[in-house]
Amino acid sequence: MSSHCLLNYLSFAVPNSKPQLFPFPFSFHCNTFFYCNLIRPEQVCHKLRSFAPLVPLAARSSSSKGTEDTEEVIAEAREAVSYYLQELGVSHKESIEIALNSPNYVSMLIDSVRELDEFSLWNSTDFENAYDPVPAIPPFKSKVYLMAKQKGDKGMLPFLESIGLTLSSATHLARYLSSNSLFQTLPTLINKVKYVKKIFFANSDDGGHIARNARQMMMHLSISIDEDVQQTLSFFEKIQARRGGLHLLGSQDASFRHLIESFPRLLLLPKESHMKRLMVFLDDIGVVEGCKRQILLLFPPIIFYDIEKDVRPRLQAILKDGLEAKDFGQMLLKYPWILSRSVLQNYENILIFFDDEKVVCFLRDLGLDDDIIGRILGRCPEIFASSIGRTLKRKLNFLMGIGVSRSHLPRIIKKYPEFFVCDIHRALRPRMTYLMHVGLSKREVALMVCRFSPLLGYSIDEVLKPKVEFLTNSMGKPISDVVEYPRYFSYSLEKKIKPRFWVLKGRNMECSLKSMLGKNDEEFAAEFGEGAKIPL
Repeated sequence: MSSHCLLNYLSFAVPNSKPQLFPFPFSFHCNTFFYCNLIRPEQVCHKLRSFAPLVPLAARSSSSKGTEDTEEVIAEAREAVSYYLQELGVSHKESIEIALNSPNYVSMLIDSVRELDEFSLWNSTDFENAYDPVPAIPPFKSKVYLMAKQKGDKGMLPFLESIGLTLSSATHLARYLSSNSLFQTLPTLINKVKYVKKIFFANSDDGGHIARNARQMMMHLSISIDEDVQQTLSFFEKIQARRGGLHLLGSQDASFRHLIESFPRLLLLPKESHMKRLMVFLDDIGVVEGCKRQILLLFPPIIFYDIEKDVRPRLQAILKDGLEAKDFGQMLLKYPWILSRSVLQNYENILIFFDDEKVVCFLRDLGLDDDIIGRILGRCPEIFASSIGRTLKRKLNFLMGIGVSRSHLPRIIKKYPEFFVCDIHRALRPRMTYLMHVGLSKREVALMVCRFSPLLGYSIDEVLKPKVEFLTNSMGKPISDVVEYPRYFSYSLEKKIKPRFWVLKGRNMECSLKSMLGKNDEEFAAEFGEGAKIPL
């Protein structure tokens, strides 16, 4: 490596040295201070290891002087990119980071320079006025600088590659951003990316929770969707296709690239007048700081909505049906798609359907039916993204098919609205079939559902089967006892059912399931003696 190139590379590799790679664009005069500003070896030894060039295959294959020469070429090209970025207003430190993390862009510039060299095209119209090499400055670095400037991407290509985008995606996005009148400068874009990363990917361990809600949103959507929902589904599908699936949704390293590719408008939104206003609005409706990212990741288009023109009117349309404003933030955490146009259009149809099916059976002038609707919406907003014909009616028909009378429907749905988002073939029917298989009649199962509708949501393997087996095998009670007290299935087997049963067994006492489980610890101890108090 030549002494000039080595000095340039060392200056590039040590941020505190603040080199001036070129005095001014297109005026390449020798900067004596730059070339004489020697750096002690002990100052740069660590940096040389930290910033050792990564050699792209393209650069290696086209080099005729071996690997060492290729590394020198890459180092010079990175210096040129760093200077070009600083000329655009990027800080010295950030320009180095971008140049080091955009190897494909650097390789592209190197290949472009070599092609022009090979065909002697540096005197063409595009470059004849710009290129005036000076012996004191490496000609190759001059050419790379000019090539970067000639590309016309305003420095966005290397920056976008440095944050994780492929070069092809970065090229497409850079073209989109530079053609938009809202785009300003590269430093503005860099600050925007930092802010987007902060609000979408703040430190949190809720990746599993976000993944579960995303999966539920995808599973229970059965209506025609609008563009915003379609883009969100496409975003989820890109993450799901990666190893680790939707659990990667909350990971910046895994998801940021796909987020920007799916929603490039994020990088054009005004930070102060738009993004921060949404954050303030989420504060106002009770969404705590650490939870805002859940809403944004589950439904990124919400960030494009105008607070006054879009969000507040849609909020009011929901609040008028019984949901309190203080509960709206919690509902958004679970199902932010409720603010999409397609879900809201379906919302009014479902309210009419509920009235027609007598699900809401109280007088509106008393306000009770609105309260019920509000509770249903708050607990299970997925209902309002369900098709009436393909989903809701089929669920009601299923209930009536197992013997539940129409008059009991309002109570069942009020107590367990999640029933509407349970799959009939994979969940509801197998659960009811299992209860009949262990000895209950169809009429008894229907009666249990009427008395305790959350029974519809209990897993066979995790809840029903182990509790049935303990009831019949260990407790020696008939299965028919659960007909009178189906709430038995709601209690923890290990923490409540077994401890209380063994206490009673030790005292040779018999009692009903309701007497054994329906009392709190103090009431249980009072009835069966102080010694019956369950130790914590």
